[in-house]
Amino acid sequence: MPQHSRLPLVLALLVLLIPSGCADEPYDLILRGGFVLDGTGNEAFAADVGIRGERIAAVGNLARAEATEILEVQGLYVAPGFIDLHSHAGGGLESENLSVAHALVAQGITTAVINPDGGGSVDIAAQQEALLEHGLGVNVIQLVPHASIRQRAMGGSHDRAPTHEEMAEMLRLTREGMEAGAFGLSTGLFYTPGFYAETDEVIELMRIVAEYDGVHSSHIRDESDYSIGVVAAVQEIIDIARETGSAGIVSHVKALGPNVWGQSREIVERIDAARAEGVEVWADQYPYDASATGFVAALVPAWARDGGSGEMRDRMRDPELGERIHAGMAENLARRGGADRIMFRGSGGIAGRTLAELAEEAGADPVDHAFEMIAGGDSPGIISFNMHEDDIATLMQQPWTLTSTDGGLPTFGSGTPHPRTYGAFPRKLRKYVREEGVVDLAFAIRSMTGASAEAFRVRDRGVLRSGAWADVVVFDFERVHDPADFMEPHQYSEGMVHVFVNGVAVIRDGTFTNALPGRVLRLHETAPVVD
Repeated sequence: MPQHSRLPLVLALLVLLIPSGCADEPYDLILRGGFVLDGTGNEAFAADVGIRGERIAAVGNLARAEATEILEVQGLYVAPGFIDLHSHAGGGLESENLSVAHALVAQGITTAVINPDGGGSVDIAAQQEALLEHGLGVNVIQLVPHASIRQRAMGGSHDRAPTHEEMAEMLRLTREGMEAGAFGLSTGLFYTPGFYAETDEVIELMRIVAEYDGVHSSHIRDESDYSIGVVAAVQEIIDIARETGSAGIVSHVKALGPNVWGQSREIVERIDAARAEGVEVWADQYPYDASATGFVAALVPAWARDGGSGEMRDRMRDPELGERIHAGMAENLARRGGADRIMFRGSGGIAGRTLAELAEEAGADPVDHAFEMIAGGDSPGIISFNMHEDDIATLMQQPWTLTSTDGGLPTFGSGTPHPRTYGAFPRKLRKYVREEGVVDLAFAIRSMTGASAEAFRVRDRGVLRSGAWADVVVFDFERVHDPADFMEPHQYSEGMVHVFVNGVAVIRDGTFTNALPGRVLRLHETAPVVD
């Protein structure tokens, strides 16, 4: 019998947890009669949740308690707000039109970690001001972006080690970001210029971050067999964590392409061994068999991208270098499963179409067509169908695998983004819990809440307990759905009945409220950044 159908038998007793000295004070809101998933991995239990102001005041039997408002949520699940550990929504959240974050809150996301893959604002304090200018529909956690500070310190994207002076500037910028409240360092070791950084460079920066107990979140150097291979790339994150005594997070963990399908088992072995040794290593994952990246990053060898797009195109026009680049692109296309597995996204006439289709229309070889596109200055985003379901399941079932979107915050209806932008969290609940049973419901919720908060050192969030911040989702498990797909991604997820951020409803009875109660969080601070 599925776990969610056995709930009345799991924990029939209601536990009353009321903070001392507050028993007679009425609650602002009581969520009455739901099944509570507290974010720890415990099975669901029947209980009420009382909220006062921005905090959860009690979880238990509140049948006799008074409240300004009572919402009856019988038959629904009540859980901590979901934490998206890898979000490209930073720019959208800074804009007035997108700051309400509908694509996020419709998934139950109440906190988003921005500046991933080494990209984003160098000035963490200035970014906080920009985020707060128009208000926020969700809470935000910032990371110090390695690639951005490397470019700032080194004056561009360079395939070399930093000088002593440049390294000193990178260290200064890292410390400045951590002092401003960032939760750690993000690296994009697959992308330029992060690819040009040796492991020792990252270790030196992470020693600064470790002083603050910050984390290292990394798009690893290789998710396939482009260079060192996916297993060695995971090992690099383990080595950095071991050397610096910090937590390492393998971002959107996967085995990318037929050449490495099945290597998820070795990834699990490496991370399990490190954790048994006392090295803190985690991973996050989005629940799709396709990734999204740039056309150039996916196909053009890293050495050819040194110095930026202008120098890259100059090399492509050079007969000898162009031939080397062409050969490298052919190998990289094969790694991703071929031209029919590359679909263009964004805006314009090629959105939603594959490289194979465009090449056939042009009467050209797919690699030749891709080469001409890029050499001519065309560098669209792509969807790359490159993962195997067995690897997805193997990685999802690990207690150290967390949940993320790796999505942005696009203008509704604009372009063709990856559907994870709108549907990652509900898709995991629908497909991998309800339909396929890859993981159970309590395990999945923990991967979206309590474990994520633990990995990122987020205080008083990710759990439903007295004293925690009132980031709360109430959802109808049988109705949770992710209609967004690769051809029509601009569709909001369904099934979130109520969503609260810091005690304020951002979804009420399935409808957006357009409230802006979100905050920018600072590492180790109980109180968030406010206007």
